[in-house]
Amino acid sequence: MAFKLKFPTRSGKSSPKNGSSKGWLAKDPILRLLLAAFAFVSVVVIGVFSFFFIKYDRMIEERFRGPVFTTSARIFARPHTVRPGEKIQPHEIAALLRRAGYSESGTNGSGASLDIGSYKLLSSGIQVKPGPQSYHAPEAATIQIRDGAVDLIAGSNGPLAAYELEPIMVTSLSESGQRTKRQLVKYQDIPKILVNAVLAIEDRRFFQHSGVNYPRLLQAAWIDITHQGHRQGGSTITMQLSRAFFLSPEKTFKRKVTEMMIALELEQKFSKEQIFEFYANRIDMGQRGSYTIAGLGEAEHAYFNKDLKDITLPEAALLAGIIQAPSYLSPYRHPERAQERRNLVLDSMVETHAITRAEADKAKATPLKLAALNVEAADAPYFVDMVRDTLVSKFNEREMNEQAYKVYTTVDPDLQKAAASAVDEGMKLVDEQVNRMRTRRVKNAKGKLESQVTPGPSAQVALVALDPHTGEVLALVGGRNYGVSQLNHAVAKRPTGSIFKPFVYAAAMDTAVSGGETVFTPVSMIDDAATTFAYGDQIYEPRNYKEEYHGPVTARYALAMSLNNATVKLAEQVGYEKVATLARSAGISSVRATPAMALGSYDATPLDMAGAYTVFANSGQKIAPILINSVRNTKGEVLENYTPERKAILDPRTVAVMTDMLQAVINSGLGSGVRARGFTPPAAGKTGSSHDGWFAGYTSNLLCIVWVGYDDYSDLHLAGAQTAVPIWTEFMKRAVTLPQYSNIGGFGTPTGVVSVQLDKTTNRLATPSCPETYTASFVEGTEPKETCDQPASQPGFFSKIFGTNENTALPPGTEKADHLAQKPDEKDEKKKGVLGKIVGFLKGDKAQAPAPVKPNGQPPQ
Repeated sequence: MAFKLKFPTRSGKSSPKNGSSKGWLAKDPILRLLLAAFAFVSVVVIGVFSFFFIKYDRMIEERFRGPVFTTSARIFARPHTVRPGEKIQPHEIAALLRRAGYSESGTNGSGASLDIGSYKLLSSGIQVKPGPQSYHAPEAATIQIRDGAVDLIAGSNGPLAAYELEPIMVTSLSESGQRTKRQLVKYQDIPKILVNAVLAIEDRRFFQHSGVNYPRLLQAAWIDITHQGHRQGGSTITMQLSRAFFLSPEKTFKRKVTEMMIALELEQKFSKEQIFEFYANRIDMGQRGSYTIAGLGEAEHAYFNKDLKDITLPEAALLAGIIQAPSYLSPYRHPERAQERRNLVLDSMVETHAITRAEADKAKATPLKLAALNVEAADAPYFVDMVRDTLVSKFNEREMNEQAYKVYTTVDPDLQKAAASAVDEGMKLVDEQVNRMRTRRVKNAKGKLESQVTPGPSAQVALVALDPHTGEVLALVGGRNYGVSQLNHAVAKRPTGSIFKPFVYAAAMDTAVSGGETVFTPVSMIDDAATTFAYGDQIYEPRNYKEEYHGPVTARYALAMSLNNATVKLAEQVGYEKVATLARSAGISSVRATPAMALGSYDATPLDMAGAYTVFANSGQKIAPILINSVRNTKGEVLENYTPERKAILDPRTVAVMTDMLQAVINSGLGSGVRARGFTPPAAGKTGSSHDGWFAGYTSNLLCIVWVGYDDYSDLHLAGAQTAVPIWTEFMKRAVTLPQYSNIGGFGTPTGVVSVQLDKTTNRLATPSCPETYTASFVEGTEPKETCDQPASQPGFFSKIFGTNENTALPPGTEKADHLAQKPDEKDEKKKGVLGKIVGFLKGDKAQAPAPVKPNGQPPQ
């Protein structure tokens, strides 16, 4: 279709049709130039707009072509096991199930929740119904509770001895290449109260505008101009999203225009609900440790340790408030700012009629109620890093995350919290001791004395706790602060110090079972004297702490008091190679058959030592630690099940004797700080010191290793009894308050082991005439046969075995070995009496094991 335009001439008449006379347009060059310029500018603007429209359209298409966000595998904790007799209320079980994604029967829940399972509260208990996507087979169970304790667990086929609840999600793996945690949520799963809170403070007209709120933008621009600064953003949620996905945070006019153009295009391509969902999953919500909290779903978990569906009004207002400046408004670092901002959001919600004034006032009166800041307790980040390393060695990481695998791990959230809290508490004591050692009295500029603390490194820590019968790692702390250092000390190799010594004594005690030229028992005499040990063309000269030596002592006493020279002497008598073979079989792979080995001079990780000590805690069977039980896809199909490796290392009779000796370490030896600090259940363990402090200990249901030291390998100058023992004790005291670990029993006595009462003076069988006694365990047939009141001239059982007179008087203090109490206070160390000097407690197990020296006396390079 063609158009004909007629322009008036100067005289006001139309141009003739034949064009014989030219119109005014042809005669006016200025007007023609203006029209041409307008046309040119229009073409340029349209061209530029078209260029950027196509550019941004392609950019948006490319960005949203695949998954908008990188999904990630989800990490689940060990299931909570309910047993008859456990003290727990129905509502507590219901809370655990809700955290795991279950819905209450008869309520409206999302399909995903129902797929996991549901529950129904009863007048006398709770009924649990796992769904098709449950970790367990979909078999219902009814848990009956009477007088605050589980009375009966009824399954479909009758009573059950125990029932595992659905595992709770601990966290998700970080996005590939980033340290970001995100829990993706759908718009329909975001509670309306949270949507209203975000809109009230961020974009009230979100559902009305087309991507740009022009009145608000002009108002913000006017405030910026009048205040001569960028004080008002004026950005809508869509504009914020365009900036987050495609632009830099710099504040320029060009970026703002680009932001508006992309926002307009986003509004053309997606619904309002989709845009809000992108926003809810994308926004930066602060920092936790070294991880960025991304999205509202992860924020609810990080700040309140709850699922998003359980959010309350005050929590919703707080999350909406900190969107503006998550670091500046951090409720942990700046609670006053965060609370003020939360209350502003509540007022804004009243203005938008989302809530009433009464609801706002009630929410304002609510304290913040944040989850504990302890990252170790909430996320177990060192543990999760180890889980990830295990997974990527088996699965394709990208596929694992894109398909959102479910990883069911061994970590117990309650025990992890106990471990994190114990480490926090114990490291304060370590810091105090370190600061006292570093404090010097110096003269200041005025000539007056003042105290100054010499700078130095901060002590680090590791704690590994596992089930000694399954190998499951239940709790793991790899350092003091994951946000500061991601170095996992639980898998860092360090000299093991004296916690290696039990393997020397185990090799010796095993002779009572395996036989040989010499049979050793707990009361075999060892000479604790300054000795030079030769091996190959080298010599080794170990020293006791403060070079105090005790002469002939029993093996039981030497272990309890961690006597260095006696231990090396025993290793020599048993055979270095035999000790090394036992240690390597237990998982301490770096060990070589040298005298220094006996004092723990070779390296192992705390996790290695936890695995090695399962030999003692599990009747001689070594169980390799595991962190994962099962890996499944989103449908619940098993992709991989993990089972621990088991290997018989020692005879159960040998282990029973060793456990009895290690109980003496805690009851009367260098580990007696455990008792002094209030842990009373049956326990066995060993202190250790090299440059670092160690403690390895176990009960009938828990095994825990604690290490404390410096990253630069400098000497801590504190024994394991002063550093690791308090942490271990605090952890175990917290653990026994948990129902699943409260039932600590004795270690039991296998067939072929006898316990006898011995006289403390002669270490022979006690009679009424020798009232000071102690109890010791022996492999049957190797226990003392002679009594304490038998004449000394009459050779006994042990003199026949060893060719010595076992009635030789023991050195002072030996007979007191079973009731020596180590006092943890430093002032007690300074005021040691004769008894303290003899046993050298507190730092008496200090394994000062110098490097092997050459014949000329110089240490090898």
